[in-house]
Amino acid sequence: MYTTQMDAAKKGIFTKEMEIVAKDENIGREELLEKIASGKIVIPCNKNHKKIYPRAIGEGTKTKVNVNLGVSEDSCDYMGEMVKVEKAIEYGADAIMDLSTFGDTKKFRKELVEKSTVMLGTVPMYDAVAKLGKNIKDMTVDDLFKVVEEHCEDGIDFLTIHAGLNRTCIDRLRNSKRLTKIVSRGGSILFQWMVLNDKENPFYEHYDRLLEICEKYDVTLSLGDGLRPGSIHDSTDGPQIQELLILGELTKRAWEKNVQVMIEGPGHVPMHEIVSNMQLEKKLCHGAPFYVLGPLVTDIAPGYDHITAAIGGAIAASAGADFLCYVTPAEHLRLPTLDDMKEGIMASRIAGHAADLAKGLKGAADWDNKMSKCRGELDWEGMFSLCIDPEKAREYRKSSMPIEEKVCTMCGDLCPMKRCNEMI
Repeated sequence: MYTTQMDAAKKGIFTKEMEIVAKDENIGREELLEKIASGKIVIPCNKNHKKIYPRAIGEGTKTKVNVNLGVSEDSCDYMGEMVKVEKAIEYGADAIMDLSTFGDTKKFRKELVEKSTVMLGTVPMYDAVAKLGKNIKDMTVDDLFKVVEEHCEDGIDFLTIHAGLNRTCIDRLRNSKRLTKIVSRGGSILFQWMVLNDKENPFYEHYDRLLEICEKYDVTLSLGDGLRPGSIHDSTDGPQIQELLILGELTKRAWEKNVQVMIEGPGHVPMHEIVSNMQLEKKLCHGAPFYVLGPLVTDIAPGYDHITAAIGGAIAASAGADFLCYVTPAEHLRLPTLDDMKEGIMASRIAGHAADLAKGLKGAADWDNKMSKCRGELDWEGMFSLCIDPEKAREYRKSSMPIEEKVCTMCGDLCPMKRCNEMI
């Protein structure tokens, strides 16, 4: 038998999850086994998440998109967040992260696992604050690990743990000239705990304990970037790279225990540094799948950060990033609404698909070619059926109907498709 997908791959066992992934990703059996065994592909699939439809993240697979949601003390509507869950899946999200920091987090998490067919992630450090009701300083190491195990037992498929944010990294941070210090919420909580208690990061110091829990449930470890840059000024600086070096070391230790690993990355990165950031992660973290927030290519666009992130995400994914964490127009401003969420999902899905085309991923262009054929034939229903957002496309066309039904109001009778079709 086997303990995790990685363990199975090392033993040459082709699991039912791998069978689904191989078909969906058009990857051969031996190639998939090799890439999972070497850590280049992960299948986040907790043994207790019964309704999940397995998806792969990593080299040679389609770029995946994650949606963050959850409640805060200032905006605590669990029913509204559950509607977002249902809509996120409908809109094509591959994963959902519950980032709740207030209220009955366990009840919401359990309902998520019961209903969701997509991968689920959490940040246990958030829940520790919400659940324990203690001052951050008073949390014990056992408190933190108890929360981690509860999330695994509940059926969460991947956990963001900032295990690389150790004392060496903090020294780097203190000696840096960062404008935005720590922008990772989980990283800042952990940083505060370490400073107030004058202790090492418990997830770094007791890393083997963390790996034992993840192996038990086959939970993928998403090694968080507590020192990701929160501004383009801070991009690719000493603290960020120092933490990445530690994450590379922790990745190898996880693989030795057959624990699947993803690496989380920036953040805010100017366009000319994105490719080098992807290369650094793949080199320093031994080809582990890279999960990026954006990256956002400028700091000046609150209200439009789904666009700044889509630009960065497309470049990042074309250069090696495997998993895009969506960014909404509400980034930096408020908890996203349902409409914000949709805008973020569509922007990230477009970025991911554009990157798959640039990478020459097998079959990626089929979707575009089908759309182009329908467009050339002025087959509106065919175009709508292929749209990434059919609802919006239909609304736009319906809002301005032409005199001649086949064309649109942009060109009308001068439509080049119509004229070419009449002549050829």
